[in-house]
Amino acid sequence: MRTVVSLLATIFLAAGGFAVAQEKHLIDPMLPGSLDPKPLPPLKNPDAPSTPAKELFARKSTPFPGPPRSIGGDFDGCLVGAVSLPLTGPAWQVMRPSRNRNWGNPQLIRFIERLATNAKKVGWNGLLVGDMSQPRGGPMLSEHTSHQIGLDADIWFAPMPDLVQSREEREFNSATDVVAPDLRDVDRDVWTQKHIALIRTAAQDPVVVRILVNAAIKKALCREAGADRTWLYKVRPWYGHAEHFHVQIACPADNAQCKSPTPPLPSDGCGSELDFWFKETTLHPPPSRPKPPLTLAGLPPACRQIVKSP
Repeated sequence: MRTVVSLLATIFLAAGGFAVAQEKHLIDPMLPGSLDPKPLPPLKNPDAPSTPAKELFARKSTPFPGPPRSIGGDFDGCLVGAVSLPLTGPAWQVMRPSRNRNWGNPQLIRFIERLATNAKKVGWNGLLVGDMSQPRGGPMLSEHTSHQIGLDADIWFAPMPDLVQSREEREFNSATDVVAPDLRDVDRDVWTQKHIALIRTAAQDPVVVRILVNAAIKKALCREAGADRTWLYKVRPWYGHAEHFHVQIACPADNAQCKSPTPPLPSDGCGSELDFWFKETTLHPPPSRPKPPLTLAGLPPACRQIVKSP
């Protein structure tokens, strides 16, 4: 089993193309935003085949018009007809709005609205929503390598405050880190049964394919889930994810060009396979050489028109 887990990790990392470590800020969605975001400068040669696709998609601030379609997969795709999640809703608030990453397939918007309502029922005071997708999907300038087709969302491990946060608070307030400093378990001073209830509520939604959490969080869920463990198979350990969990939902049935993530194996994931994530070489691996950035040649052909159009 450990060999299988190691192989799966290698496959995911190859798709992502970055060096990894079980560090809390490996992926940077929790870093501060900006009150005065500046437009990115024009590219000197945007049509060059070697131009990273992330540079092109990051410069598109509006969606590509048309019926909503997620095209390609999490690591190599784009998005048509994206819808923005309102910055403030009845039971959610979007964080880091300066990044303009609160876009998604309408199915993702409906899921977040539904989760926000259902989370209230289990005592979670509304959602703080981090990165979703860019207006036209595609790769991001940050170390996020998924979130490309409008079917992914990061939910912070902090409940929404009772007041509507100011722009400054949304850009600069810190996220809640629920993992202990040694990375081997949750922080008992922060972790609560409400965190378990929130993740369970998300996992029980039928459109959810997978939820990614820090391995220490998965360990705690295995220990504390209680008698009903049917939802645990969707929750899988991954690097980082100490301050948020990452939800992946299924492709809409009418999006023929969309590649849904492979569902996890139908086991609770609480056996010996967890040992891999707490090996010293996994917690603190040596640096590795990152892959070259993804170019338009690595995306579905339709993505070229989507990102090249005004």
